Amino acid sequence: MESIILASDPDCEGEAIAWHITEMLQQQEALSENITVARVVFHEITEASIKSALQAPREVDVNLVHSYLARRALDYLIGFNISPLLWRKLPGCQSAGRVQSAALSLICDRELEIDEFKPQEYWTVEVELNKQEPNSSADTFCFPAHLTHFKSKKLNQYSISSHTKAKDIEQKINTIDLQVIGSKKSTMRKNPPTPYITSTLQEDAANILHFSASYTMKLAQKLYEGVQLSEGKAAGLITYMRTDRLRISDEAVRDIRSLLIERYGSDYASESPQKYFKMVKNAQEAHEAIRPTDMRRLPAMLTGILDEDSLKLYTLIWSRTMACQMEPAIIGQIQLDIGDTTESIVFRSSCSKVEFLGFQAVYEDANAGAIKYKENEEKDRDEAFEILNSLKSGEPLSLGQVELKQHHSQPPPRYSEGSLVKKLEELGIGRPSTYASTLKVLQDRKYVTVKSHVLYPEFRGRMVSAFLSHHFSEVTNYSFTADTETELDNVSAGVTEWKGLLKDYWTRFNSYCTRAQRVHIHQVEEMLGKTFGDFLFASIPNKDRACPSCGEGTLIFRVSRFGAGYFIGCNQHPKCKYIAKTLYGDEDEEEDAPEKSSSVEEPRLIGLHPGSHEKVLLKSGPYGFYVQLGEDRMDYAPKRVNASHIKDMDSITLEDALELLRFPLTLGNHPKDGHPVILRHGNTGFTVRHRGALVHVPKNMNPRDVTLEKALKFLSGKDVKLMGRRKLKVEEPVEAM
Repeated sequence: MESIILASDPDCEGEAIAWHITEMLQQQEALSENITVARVVFHEITEASIKSALQAPREVDVNLVHSYLARRALDYLIGFNISPLLWRKLPGCQSAGRVQSAALSLICDRELEIDEFKPQEYWTVEVELNKQEPNSSADTFCFPAHLTHFKSKKLNQYSISSHTKAKDIEQKINTIDLQVIGSKKSTMRKNPPTPYITSTLQEDAANILHFSASYTMKLAQKLYEGVQLSEGKAAGLITYMRTDRLRISDEAVRDIRSLLIERYGSDYASESPQKYFKMVKNAQEAHEAIRPTDMRRLPAMLTGILDEDSLKLYTLIWSRTMACQMEPAIIGQIQLDIGDTTESIVFRSSCSKVEFLGFQAVYEDANAGAIKYKENEEKDRDEAFEILNSLKSGEPLSLGQVELKQHHSQPPPRYSEGSLVKKLEELGIGRPSTYASTLKVLQDRKYVTVKSHVLYPEFRGRMVSAFLSHHFSEVTNYSFTADTETELDNVSAGVTEWKGLLKDYWTRFNSYCTRAQRVHIHQVEEMLGKTFGDFLFASIPNKDRACPSCGEGTLIFRVSRFGAGYFIGCNQHPKCKYIAKTLYGDEDEEEDAPEKSSSVEEPRLIGLHPGSHEKVLLKSGPYGFYVQLGEDRMDYAPKRVNASHIKDMDSITLEDALELLRFPLTLGNHPKDGHPVILRHGNTGFTVRHRGALVHVPKNMNPRDVTLEKALKFLSGKDVKLMGRRKLKVEEPVEAM
């Protein structure tokens, strides 16, 4: 062997792979003086491109490698330092990363805008206008218009702010004669779309096909890997789907234009091949744009070969690729102004029609699956256009129906996956190829929920975002995150020294970490209570937040020291154990959970204990229903036993409750150490406990049959769990603060 050719991707990650291979071979002394290592790069998998790359080998670009190392180090610095802090300060919140935190901040900031939004009332006036022929008693046609000027003043959105004003305008309108006072015709050219890159494919798949970003990438991966075609050979259907480059190879462009002329005629193909250049901030441009590998493989030819969703995505890619080499669509527009002779009152009516389909013809193609964008869905405007076009200045019109419409301003919409990807791309945050995995992490961490294709921040996610904004402002700052990407690109260009970049960042970031470590969990509770007070205390009847149990304390936001619990409770804890509202319970299995926390929401009286005459209550808590003996009061912790295993809570009798209240039951002392052996009942069934050991009682066994002898046998088996280490893990973050 005389030479080794390294042809990994021409981006930072690909360069790092080539560098690692070279380093590994050198460490193993596998490179002799007679062997040369050549690094070649090509941006498209075509014969000409590969041959050209082989004729121009180069050495590994250390600047690109340093950019990769710097990016990886930054992500590790942030993730590995912030995540442990979250575990301690916000139990149950699992992680925070550089791009992940910025994306979460976008979603949560939008939710805050929605929370603070105050709707404003406004009215619009819409009318129906009629044109009557001179020799006819009936109106020949009618068309809609809306009011734009009143008393010679142009109206803005909030000019008509009440129904009273709208009625006054209506009365004035009914007393005037209307005529055409002007018309304006124009032509608009709508340019074809650019080819797909990763982000725009995810956006369109979300908006048109309602696919999630991760599902889109999963389907695209299958199309890239290829399928078995009907003629018996396997073929990849699209080019590489993780790309931020808009260029299409010259060979592919020739094939596209040839097919265009065959299918639609030369009028639809652009005069010269369309070339698209970098539009994405921080783009690495390592691969071609996403396109079919063979444009003559029409979507209709893959029916029955691809599953329904894969075919939809392939159709989208095929149509977009065809469209990018086509002529613009030409749209005729007409705008008609109608008013009185003084023009103090003016209405406007407008319409448009497609004069030349241009690139939009591909979306009408039956072989393309009839994909249509919203602006192409309504094709029946020709008649309305001709009506407005036929009216001349000075022609009288009669007033038909007047409609006053009440509106209220709307808050900014929540992000969909498509719109969030677009926003991240606009701000230059992260790389397009990582957006799908970033969104998936946010959902897996239960920071964000997707409902009807809309991203809703969970309260857990809002807590994380607020904590980071309060203590790590740079991490959630959009411009900082985008500027970091620019700095990393400067490293790849050899402008910035990578170790110096990391040193500068670590100096600042480490100070944030140090300050955050000193923050007590009560300070975190106070900050979150102030930030989300309107949300947290909205359901509390007493606006002064006085504790209804002890009468002395105040209800505050609390973090449970037993895991991932968050609740509204009395600040006199542990004297007062009152809990008004639970947000999250402990997600870990904890059999004695009801003894740790309770929720006071509409307790039901089952009866009185025959011995103590105390109330036996059925309550609902974060871990399900439980039975409680006695009422909550100061300096007293009533006995509570889990009852969530009972399916029909309405069927619980006093006898059932008393049976549950027998537990925990001490069966006796262990013969070896004298410590008690206890039979307990929890949310997963009955368990036997001895010091730090726990074992489950078989579900088919009656707990009355569990004797000390049988319990000792269970404890000597292989299914015993050691609880001491687990409890230390749960308690440790609280003690550390």
